[in-house]
Amino acid sequence: MKLFFSPASPFVRKVMVCALERGIDGQIDKLGSAAHPINQDAAIKAHNPTGKVPTLVADDGMAIYDSRVICEYLDSVGAAPGLFPAAGQDRWKALVLHSAADEMLDAALLARYETVARPEALRWADWHGGQITKIHTTVKAYSEEWIGHLENRLDIGTVAAAVSLGYLDFRFPDIGWRNGHARLAAWYAGFAERPSMKATVPVG
Repeated sequence: MKLFFSPASPFVRKVMVCALERGIDGQIDKLGSAAHPINQDAAIKAHNPTGKVPTLVADDGMAIYDSRVICEYLDSVGAAPGLFPAAGQDRWKALVLHSAADEMLDAALLARYETVARPEALRWADWHGGQITKIHTTVKAYSEEWIGHLENRLDIGTVAAAVSLGYLDFRFPDIGWRNGHARLAAWYAGFAERPSMKATVPVG
């Protein structure tokens, strides 16, 4: 398998955490790429019309995207315990938490693009503020609605939530997401010590 890769992308990190947790990271060749919201990488677009990372090319040549689909595909490779629960309430909880984490990351990336990619004269403070609000409300949901699940499960939802909080530390340290969320902060501190998380700390 080949993965179009960026060391700063939280969605790439989520994919690699899943691969590491399942012991199949050695089957993935990471391809350096120049993904950008405006200047798109033609090498990625040859496989994914959006030009985004992560994009996975399976051994049979099939292109797989986006990160949610890639993670589920990787869950079908090999014989290690899966990160996607079987049908039932646990599966729906994991999928909803996964979606919440990805939505928070989408908001974080939009906020970042507003300040680093958009010309200053065209920036919209209310738009940026709206994305930051989504981050805060999702952290609050982790802390109040999801903490029991986070503390007692290893699944795609907990992986995605941990990666999303790690991205806040990487790009938005001033948000101070730990303030008022001591139990969530304690959970994350423990989860961040997993080898899969330590091996995928973002850079760039």
